[in-house]
Amino acid sequence: MPCDIELHLTAQQSQPALDLLQANCELSKNRLKQVMQCGAVWLSRGQQTKRLRRAKTELQAGDTLHLYYDAKTIDLQPPPAQLIADEGDYSVWYKPSGMFTQGTKWGDHHTIGRWAEQHLEPQRTAKIVHRLDRHTSGLILLAHSKKAAAELSRVFRERAIEKHYQAIVVGTFGEQGHCQRIESDIDGKHALSDVTVLAVAEGRSLLNVQISTGRKHQVRRHLSEAGFPIVGDAMFGEVAAEGLQLCAVKLAFSCPLSGQSRLYETPQSLRPVFAA
Repeated sequence: MPCDIELHLTAQQSQPALDLLQANCELSKNRLKQVMQCGAVWLSRGQQTKRLRRAKTELQAGDTLHLYYDAKTIDLQPPPAQLIADEGDYSVWYKPSGMFTQGTKWGDHHTIGRWAEQHLEPQRTAKIVHRLDRHTSGLILLAHSKKAAAELSRVFRERAIEKHYQAIVVGTFGEQGHCQRIESDIDGKHALSDVTVLAVAEGRSLLNVQISTGRKHQVRRHLSEAGFPIVGDAMFGEVAAEGLQLCAVKLAFSCPLSGQSRLYETPQSLRPVFAA
């Protein structure tokens, strides 16, 4: 079976989408259905292009199908996410390490957004409001309406939200209770992290990190630059069997839809395990 395929097929007549794909691709019928369910087939009709998941969808003459098949992507099976709170217009989830925040043209079945769409009751579309790295676990907000997406995005953009992470780092950052502010630019932009030592043992430290900005890899980069790389952070040279020990543990904000104060926390059982 091929490892990757990219096809762009224009329908010359009305026909089921699966028929057009089968006639032009060596993948089996069942594999093509799986690929469609994984979000790796797109339909262009007029000015609109969107994922096509239903194999029986009837194409019109002039429609174009786009197949982006990557075997490794299709076969990805991240661990399950857990629902923390369903607020109707938005929900809060625990995203496990290994699950992506966003998909690509090659598929979206391995993302928190698609997981939520398939597991919420009643089912709703999910829109990404903010991001977590693939290997970072913890709390993530998903919006289920255009209004919620716009309002929650504004909350993050205006930094009107309190964001806390827990990280296990290599080295003794300081005594328990020690606080330190790390303020250094990331990619030319201001970045601010406030670090508190929660526990120290056996050459490692458990830290709480509150970030006031949301730069790419901010917690990982700030701690590494300070000389305390996060355990399991292969990107910054600290590989460990237990994987990246970084978890988004707390989100607090005033709900822009209801005006009520909201506080969400990752259950203790899902946080990095620290042997003090």
